[in-house]
Amino acid sequence: MAKSSQDSSSKRHFHWTNKVSSEDEEAPSTFKSCSNTSEEEQKMKDKLKVPAAESRNRLSFTRKKLQSVAVSRWRSVLTAIAKNRTESQQSLGPRVVGTLFGYRRGHVHFVFQKEPNSTPAFLIELATPITGLVQEMASGLVRIALECNKEANEEKRTRRLLEEPMWRTSCNGKKSGFASKKECGPKEWKILKALEPISMGAGVLPAEKEGEGEGDGDEIMYMRAKFERVVGSRDSEAFYMMNPDSNGAPELSLYLLRV
Repeated sequence: MAKSSQDSSSKRHFHWTNKVSSEDEEAPSTFKSCSNTSEEEQKMKDKLKVPAAESRNRLSFTRKKLQSVAVSRWRSVLTAIAKNRTESQQSLGPRVVGTLFGYRRGHVHFVFQKEPNSTPAFLIELATPITGLVQEMASGLVRIALECNKEANEEKRTRRLLEEPMWRTSCNGKKSGFASKKECGPKEWKILKALEPISMGAGVLPAEKEGEGEGDGDEIMYMRAKFERVVGSRDSEAFYMMNPDSNGAPELSLYLLRV
């Protein structure tokens, strides 16, 4: 009996020990599983943070890109508006204002404008002395021909005829050197402003004071009239002076030809 009671107590102790030991084993595993869960949650949070940061960066980049596109579009629109405004001011119709002027001892300047106060659409300086042209016009009809070559470059082929920089000139069939396109500078504007009230006629402007530049002390000869513009093609145009006192034939004609 005593032996059996000892065995049963030892068995109970053994089971309790196993139970305690099993509980001890379960506790670390439970702690381990909890720690694993917290690590996984942290990883998930980190994973969520990365896409959020990426999305913010993408959103910021997209906004900047849209802003730059909008700014570039506005710039192109404003540039196109300014270009169209300039072209509309400089574009010529079938009736234009033509002006010849030059210092008495200088060369001929030829200007075409839409109106007397508008920006010149065509301004060239001929190698012909203005006194020689006046003599030619006094003797009869004058035909001035300007020729230029077509460009081989495709980009330059889109250039308008009135924008060509260099011309070969001839007057009544006689070669008379070259003509070059000029920009309307302060000196040219000063002359055109002085001639602005004049719609038609010829005359002489008073000489400039000495020390004011080219033509010091030299008078400026001019002639202004209405011209009829005829466009044959993109490579040919003609301007005929409209003189109500003539018998129908224009006293002065200017031909532009790109060959």
